[in-house]
Amino acid sequence: MLRSMTGFASAKGTAEGFSWAWELRSVNSKGLDLRIRVPDWIEGLEPALRAALTKALTRGSVALSLRIQKLETEEAQVSVNPTALQAVLTAMAQVEQDAMNCGVSLSPSNSVDILGVRGVLDTTNNNEDTAKLRDAIVKGLPALLKDFNQMRNGEGEALDAVLRGQLAEMTRLTQEAAAVAETRKGEMANALRDNLNRILENAEGVDEARLTQELALIAVKSDVTEEIDRLHAHVDAAGTLIAKGSPIGRKLDFLMQEFNREANTLCSKAQNVELTRIGLDLKALIDQMREQVQNVE
Repeated sequence: MLRSMTGFASAKGTAEGFSWAWELRSVNSKGLDLRIRVPDWIEGLEPALRAALTKALTRGSVALSLRIQKLETEEAQVSVNPTALQAVLTAMAQVEQDAMNCGVSLSPSNSVDILGVRGVLDTTNNNEDTAKLRDAIVKGLPALLKDFNQMRNGEGEALDAVLRGQLAEMTRLTQEAAAVAETRKGEMANALRDNLNRILENAEGVDEARLTQELALIAVKSDVTEEIDRLHAHVDAAGTLIAKGSPIGRKLDFLMQEFNREANTLCSKAQNVELTRIGLDLKALIDQMREQVQNVE
């Protein structure tokens, strides 16, 4: 099954006196680019999440965010951080002294203002074991990944159908090119023969053998058999990869380059309006396929 690189999932959880909310989203990328935003006060949380995501995902620009809040419980305690309080009071005294020196009058501060300064008031819980909280959070990641992958698998099914349809069209165009090329062989041979006779009739002392070799070389350069054979081979290879399922995005990306190379060569060798049209149709189809392939993991 193909899997898209585009996905989203969210989840919530509670444990150890905390509640949290997950958000996991991804878009297409050449490789695996992880961006993790989690609280840094939970020791070992980010490395554990990064290791789990690296194991579960192979490609995409993936963003994981985690918001944590402390639950209000009877065990919760409020205390003043003496160090932070002293630092705030010292700073306030300095500010008031500088204001007085400049003749500026400040309104008096109160305890509510001071307690509102970040770090002065600590709300702690009797259970401060962040390892247990970390383990509880990491334990919820598989469920989040399951929802995330369900969305990516759903989009992957749609990609599978689109790509298989495009490969069928690629096969049809390649077969059409082969039929036109076969019809063109007689025309090319007659044109080369006529050109050779015209040159021989109007030029004395021409090395007929050398001229024949040059014309044969021109014929080889206008032969598109190899390009058509390689296009068929690439279609088969792409079909095999799609049947195998993700992760195959990088290999499909490479095949798109090979498809485009053969289509370009086909156009350059065409020397035929119908064959040129088919080559251009192939190029347009390959561009459409490349857009789809860039979303495949």
